[in-house]
Amino acid sequence: MPPPVANRPMSPLEWAMLLALALVWGASFFFNSIAVAQVPVLTVVLVRVGLAAIILLLILRMLGERMPRDRRAWAAFFAMGLMNNAIPFSLIVWGQQHIASSLASILNASTPLFTVLLAHVLTRDERMTGGKLAGVLIGFVGVAVLIGTAVLHDLGVNVAAQIACLAAALLYAFAGIFGRRFREMGISPMATATGQVIASSLILLPMVLMIDQPWTLPFPGPAAIVALLAAAAISTALAYVLYFRILATAGATNLLLVTFLIPVTAILLGALFLGEVLLPRHFAGMALIGLGLAAIDGRPVRTARDVLFRNRGRA
Repeated sequence: MPPPVANRPMSPLEWAMLLALALVWGASFFFNSIAVAQVPVLTVVLVRVGLAAIILLLILRMLGERMPRDRRAWAAFFAMGLMNNAIPFSLIVWGQQHIASSLASILNASTPLFTVLLAHVLTRDERMTGGKLAGVLIGFVGVAVLIGTAVLHDLGVNVAAQIACLAAALLYAFAGIFGRRFREMGISPMATATGQVIASSLILLPMVLMIDQPWTLPFPGPAAIVALLAAAAISTALAYVLYFRILATAGATNLLLVTFLIPVTAILLGALFLGEVLLPRHFAGMALIGLGLAAIDGRPVRTARDVLFRNRGRA
């Protein structure tokens, strides 16, 4: 397959996969809210990636695919697991003990901005454009409006926790760029997703054994078990297949726009299933995020400009 051309507009299929990824990752907030009521956070994460690894291994076997066995591939899987799961998850979990989850979500939405800047320096085919940078900034403001700008008043308080969340966003950006190499190595998105969650499980296992000591915990109830299964199958296994499929064709910059869309899906799911109320700022934030995505894609802007010039020419 040809290398991704990240400065081109994404295809309808790539946009559909990005929206699906935002939906399944947004749903993880719903599943997590049920699971963490009975299970510690790190144990939830380990169960998610561990069950996802089993699910993906079974699917690989059904498809007749094999996991790579060379050291180079597994070194890359473990590096991806560290950058994309183990370290950022730990930073966010620690950070959220000291700052509000809403502020952590806004800080996490800086991921596309870091990705645009890093990809411009570290890659040849994901160069920064004015439209892309403007779109990312508009989308970031949209996330802040969507979640509530009042939380920004807490900036500067518990600085270490905020730095931890920003460091996690920076690691996600590095992971997106680093993950491009799996395509170059000839590893399929399915095998890449499987290798990464296996590596993440092996990295997280000793942390959970030392910190949570799961053998001392009471057995979770049916609701928590169903939530963990859904989080593993939908929000992890399926999510990472979509993640690496988009990364292989559309590039890291386009892929990590999903961090703008996750709060949208989480809020909409909350309104649909948890009875949460949609406020005017939610609609304003979603409109700004849509405008930012349109600016990044470029086609709506070019169409509007062409229509304007045609109308001026007729006048």
